Amino acid sequence: MKTYVVNQRENTRVPFLRGILIRTLLEAGLPFDQAYDLATLVRDQLSTTEEISSGQLRQKVAGLLLEAGDVSLAKTYRSPSVAPGRILVTSQGGGESAFSRRKHQRYLQSSGVRLDDAERITTKIFDQLLAAGTIRIATVQLSYLTYLCLQQELGKEAAQKYLVWMEFQHSGRPLILLIGGAVGSGKSSIATEIAHRLEIVRTQSTDMLREVMRTMIPKKLLPILHCSSFDAWKTLPIQDKKQRDRDMLIAEGYRGQADLLAVSCEAVMRRAVKESVSLIVEGVHSHPHLLHCLPAENDAIIVHVTLAVMNYQALQARLRGRGAEVPLRRSRRYLKKFDSIWRLQSFLVSEAERCDTPVIPNDNREVAIFQIIGTVNSELSQRFAGNPADVFGSSMNSLARKARGKSWQQVVPYLINSKNTPARAKSLP
Repeated sequence: MKTYVVNQRENTRVPFLRGILIRTLLEAGLPFDQAYDLATLVRDQLSTTEEISSGQLRQKVAGLLLEAGDVSLAKTYRSPSVAPGRILVTSQGGGESAFSRRKHQRYLQSSGVRLDDAERITTKIFDQLLAAGTIRIATVQLSYLTYLCLQQELGKEAAQKYLVWMEFQHSGRPLILLIGGAVGSGKSSIATEIAHRLEIVRTQSTDMLREVMRTMIPKKLLPILHCSSFDAWKTLPIQDKKQRDRDMLIAEGYRGQADLLAVSCEAVMRRAVKESVSLIVEGVHSHPHLLHCLPAENDAIIVHVTLAVMNYQALQARLRGRGAEVPLRRSRRYLKKFDSIWRLQSFLVSEAERCDTPVIPNDNREVAIFQIIGTVNSELSQRFAGNPADVFGSSMNSLARKARGKSWQQVVPYLINSKNTPARAKSLP
């Protein structure tokens, strides 16, 4: 049954969409994975409800947040219009939008700042701008203030990484991020979160590319394409398989399948480079050799990482949990083939090490995400100098001179328009 949400004030009746609820929860400050889980729970609870008012839906979601112990988030979600203040940010093109703390935090995380530090820095900057009576601020001014704040609160290294990330964003060059790993290593969920934090709108699963190829090429014609990566060796034209080394067979089967997928992966990456659009390619077939598929003269920033769960029992537990959450993935089949999956992961890790590809242990999801973003930042730092003069331009030269020797809080009055600045703008600690 489809559930409809009725808004009497706006006189609308629209279907309930989980994606819209996820976006609203993200704006309220909920992390992506928690927002996804909560929106899924609400959708399931409304499966037998034909109609619900927008107010009832908001109260229901707020109640679930309270049950989870998120009191402040529940309050923010229940009354989104109750905000401490509104600051308009003006872009170089003249467009205006409200200062988004969530977006500002994400941008900081993109440059390698940890979540708790990003939240603290964003809150400090927002509160200081409010205390100074700021009505509007230019994007370049906000960026410069953020740079000064990072430099004084977290150190020169954090500020430099922020400059590098900004320079990359302004360069127009695409980022191609390849995330490989065996079944159960967390590629899909981490790729989704990375895309959200880095604001990458295109992601491509190699499993989906393989599925498309399967519809085009019959199993009788190309059987290696129609089996799992850890079982591909069974289709190899080898007579004495029982006498062969199992690890070598699994590796050969995987290579055969990966070579077939490389064609479609290359096409996807070439299209992204041609359009200068960043892209994440995730899947077991995101092999280091894909790095050589693009022409040498392309301007893309290409980063490859391999995810791995290095503990035997931990990977088994992940596959069991996967079956409980997503029954269609048939965890029993994966557990039955676990020895082959474990052997394939060992091969993928050894290949990554051979190709100098970072291997990211996924024992802790947040730590793994932080390490991947750190790997991206490290690659960017080799391509961009992060020079303040290049990033902020000549418009910040006079401000830089005034800011010399001052705290970042003392710089705020110089940043904002004089008519928006109180005579005695207080400085918050």
